[in-house]
Amino acid sequence: MSTDPLSARTELARELIAAEAEAIAVVARQLDASFDAAVDLVKSVTGKVVVIGSGTSGAVARRMAHLLSVCGTPSFFLIAADGLHGTVGAVTTGDLVIAISKGGESAELSQFVQLATDRGARSMALTANLSSPLAEQVDLAVLVDSSAADPGGVIAMGSTLATAAWGDALAIALMKERGYGWESVLHSHPGGAVGKYAAELLETAEQKLPTR
Repeated sequence: MSTDPLSARTELARELIAAEAEAIAVVARQLDASFDAAVDLVKSVTGKVVVIGSGTSGAVARRMAHLLSVCGTPSFFLIAADGLHGTVGAVTTGDLVIAISKGGESAELSQFVQLATDRGARSMALTANLSSPLAEQVDLAVLVDSSAADPGGVIAMGSTLATAAWGDALAIALMKERGYGWESVLHSHPGGAVGKYAAELLETAEQKLPTR
């Protein structure tokens, strides 16, 4: 094992990763009654969950929609800007829009939410700014704030990882409350290694799901 001192770049990498890990821990400590309200709101949906975001938040929105679907909450991702050119037509009464925006000031998100509301959908925002225009227009605004972990306060690294973790918690909470079992999870995932080793995975999956 090498005893050479770490290079400056490795030290920088360690500091960044540690800061991002703390960002997720910060959001875990922020969880309050708004998380329960979010779970209840999603459970009340009779249609689909539509997750939107711009930039890095858009990447997190796509991931969140995928994992919600994997865990038994039918969801899909839409590019908010494209929605203003017609694809908001996919949103109908009974749907829920989850908008992700750190600052809550992305005009295309607010406009998308307004159009979706006009079409009968409900709305939720995940944001670090509860006083933002987006937060003030939705049915439920949830604080997800780890902005201090973003380099320069600009590059959305730690904050979006923390938002992704919040979404993971939502997906698992809904999975457990819906009684969406591992058989269902594996049925919708016949491809890749998961599909190939489904029987073996089924034997141990329940032991690995958080229980508290």
